[in-house]
Amino acid sequence: MDGRRSLRDVRHWGRYKTVRRLVTLAAVCASGLLQAFAIKAFVAPAGLLSGGFTGLAILIDRVAALAGLHVPTSVGMLALNVPVALLCWRGISHRFVVFSLLQVGFSCLFLACCPFEPLLQSTVLNVLFGGVLMGTAVGLALKSGASSGGTDFIALWVSNKTGRTIWEYVFAGNFLMFCAFGALFGWEHAAYSVVFHFVMTKTLDGMYRRYRRSTLQITTERPDEVAGAYLRAFRHGMSRVEARGCYSGRPMALLTTVVSSYEVSDAVALVRGVDPRAVVNIFTTDDFVGNFHRAPADEPIPAEVAATPEHDPAAAAAALVGKTVVAQARGEMYRKRRMFVSEKKGGAHRTP
Repeated sequence: MDGRRSLRDVRHWGRYKTVRRLVTLAAVCASGLLQAFAIKAFVAPAGLLSGGFTGLAILIDRVAALAGLHVPTSVGMLALNVPVALLCWRGISHRFVVFSLLQVGFSCLFLACCPFEPLLQSTVLNVLFGGVLMGTAVGLALKSGASSGGTDFIALWVSNKTGRTIWEYVFAGNFLMFCAFGALFGWEHAAYSVVFHFVMTKTLDGMYRRYRRSTLQITTERPDEVAGAYLRAFRHGMSRVEARGCYSGRPMALLTTVVSSYEVSDAVALVRGVDPRAVVNIFTTDDFVGNFHRAPADEPIPAEVAATPEHDPAAAAAALVGKTVVAQARGEMYRKRRMFVSEKKGGAHRTP
């Protein structure tokens, strides 16, 4: 009971935009720190290459080193991400772009300022632990309503414009990058990099489930109450088929709906709360054709929060603090001005 109450409290505060933005800011900062640590402590010592724009920045640094030049990975990440973010600015959520660029900025800052040292000597261990940490860093950013930049900007822009995904092209681009890396620096390092990328992807896949769907089949004797509660809480449709229990012989209904995987636990809890005797069958949906509501990519999950109430206590508190600071500053300015005028008048009286 205490656990459920704590979860309700978290979701209650999650309704407020100020709280959600603070959570996203903290998450992208932690994600940037973790990504910088993974690059310096595991990726660089093992001579690995990650995917996406981060991997491209590492590759540019390695190629420049062949010519006696040095292009820091942090500089390369900024140089690659900022132009793409500006090009995609009009086609995707501005909030998503800003927080994703903050994640890239934090990563570059920590890469440049934090002296992380290698921890392991084994290449295999560097691949495994580095992949897990890198995947966790990217997943943390995605779950908070941001991203690690790079190809995420392009993929979201194309998805908003055409409704299609480009991940097969992203995979092809990473494959070509790994091939170039292998040709220049050895195929063994390229092979380790592929394994590193696989571990990172599997870690991310376990953390981030926004694009997975599940089908719920609900057998209940109270279909009207269950369906009404469900449709009020979720923005998904539901179908109903009248049935009869073979053992009990009582009339009942079979309700079917498709939800995002991160909504399954909430939906089951709601159904069981309305009808404790309901039977819920859950199975994975491989594909779905038709209209399906998906929570915005720039909002934290696992729960899609309700609209922000008119009264936001966090925003009100911030506004009150701001007004107090401004009032104090004005009072201080007024006090100093009166002292200056008083001293000026006193000096005039003392003039012979």
